[in-house]
Amino acid sequence: MPLDYRISQRPDFIDDRSQFGHWEGDLLIFRRELGETNVTSLVERKSRYTVMIKNRSRHSRPIMDKIIHAFSPLPSFARRSFTFDRGTEFSAFRALEDGIGARSWFCDPNSPWQKGAVENTNKRIRRFMPGDTDLSNVAQKQLVDLAHHLNSLPRKCLGYKTPAEVFMAHLRECG
Repeated sequence: MPLDYRISQRPDFIDDRSQFGHWEGDLLIFRRELGETNVTSLVERKSRYTVMIKNRSRHSRPIMDKIIHAFSPLPSFARRSFTFDRGTEFSAFRALEDGIGARSWFCDPNSPWQKGAVENTNKRIRRFMPGDTDLSNVAQKQLVDLAHHLNSLPRKCLGYKTPAEVFMAHLRECG
């Protein structure tokens, strides 16, 4: 990993959540015997807004292409950067720079707590999709619906607003 992509090089305004448009991403893996299908979970740090994307494999480039496709409609200020762990599924991260102009950052080895927003969200998702969920029976629409549900729950850390309300307010404010 190049030194300038390490989380220790990430600007303070990302760490302190003072700037909108910085995301954390992770891969939710399910039981191997159910196949290679998995889910990319992405959380905007300031609003806690969640996006979920179904993947057929853990190959990095198709995962990055799906992130690019999902985030392309957003204005550039809403997709400034992504922080990932060091899993091989995120090794094609430069595609995000080329595709949507988003910078990538990487946690230190064995330090998933450095992307705590998405780790916390993954725990919420697992209430609805435990590790033995057969994703062949789950459509992308169902993931969108689950993300909508999560984005509609008021959060104390957001002054009891919902992630969707805060996300939309930032889109209007910055746009």
